[in-house]
Amino acid sequence: MATHRITRKEPRERADVPNRFFAPCPRGLEAALADELNALGLPNVEAGNAGVAFTGEWSDCQRANLNSRIASRILWRVGKTRYRSEEDIYRMAFTLPWHRWFDVERTIRVNVAAIRSPLRSLEFVTLRIKDAVCDRFRENCDRRPSVDTVQPDMRIHAFLTEDEATLYLDTSGDALFKRGWRKRSGEAPLRENLAAGILRLTGWTPGEPFYDSMCGSGTFLVEAAHMALGIAPGRGRDFAFEKFITHERESWQRLREEVKGMENPGRPITIYGTDTNRAALTAVRGNLQDAGVTDSVRVELADVLEVPAPATHGVMVANPPYGVRIGDSQELAAFYPSLGNALKQRYAGWRVFLFSADVRLPKLIGLKARRRTPLFNGALECRLYEYQMVEGSLRRPVAAAI
Repeated sequence: MATHRITRKEPRERADVPNRFFAPCPRGLEAALADELNALGLPNVEAGNAGVAFTGEWSDCQRANLNSRIASRILWRVGKTRYRSEEDIYRMAFTLPWHRWFDVERTIRVNVAAIRSPLRSLEFVTLRIKDAVCDRFRENCDRRPSVDTVQPDMRIHAFLTEDEATLYLDTSGDALFKRGWRKRSGEAPLRENLAAGILRLTGWTPGEPFYDSMCGSGTFLVEAAHMALGIAPGRGRDFAFEKFITHERESWQRLREEVKGMENPGRPITIYGTDTNRAALTAVRGNLQDAGVTDSVRVELADVLEVPAPATHGVMVANPPYGVRIGDSQELAAFYPSLGNALKQRYAGWRVFLFSADVRLPKLIGLKARRRTPLFNGALECRLYEYQMVEGSLRRPVAAAI
């Protein structure tokens, strides 16, 4: 496709204009992420739809990448315009000084998402943004970057509303839920940032007993242990901003050392996990070792329906089996009432949180949920059910088996 020569005005690089960032997250965790970013000291934090916006310096962007347990990515907003056609978006993308942000040798990928956009083809929008970036490099460097859709150096994200287009440069690279420790997983493992967000919603704090009674591949256990030990979720991985032309390695290294200095590996913690699947327990122990928390978590082959609580009080979180993961409806109808009975008999004094997409759970478990929080595991709508286990209350007749 021919290069478009257009008249443009270079974007002004002003020190007094703060950088704008957006941190997407699993839907339902926006408020939890906003609380987390506020706790990190980031300025002008504002929760939105499926993410949180903030402004700040590059050090704030780096701090968010390194420390956020809930964000999926940290996106730097580089352009925004009203549009009526793909060519309006092309012109906006072409005016941006991509060659000042990353080298032409870096590979790129463009991702486009939209809500109520009148444009017929997002694939064509993606192509036009890619053309604009390559044309700008060709004009300034006489070369163009290559496209890599699998493992690119630079990811460019576009978001279209009905009449506005916003461009972001991804500062994270791989999604932030990829902590760098997971080498083993069970069936449909929970993403790390969703698990961390659920932990935050429970109100659990390090020092309080924590128990995952159906621990699967151990995601909740690792996230809880890292929180308790003060281990930053991004300490074992790299980030895309390290490949930016303007990246300041010395200040970044100081931030890494600062965060490492806040770790407390000798802190006594009480974190427990059980599962009835031997293969799952093998994967859990391997993941705990890879995450560096083997000595901080106790895991056993056991059935929550049969074993006593590991402490007199605490927080239990579980992602119980549902649908095809457990078998037919009769088996499911037997499991949930049995779980309700076990919780009532052995877990007085515990706060219990069950994360599930199965709408039959609240009917079959026979306990009254104190709170039901809508969350999304990818595109799958789920609920986080909270049960305050107080002896002699909350029990109600179990609905007929379905």
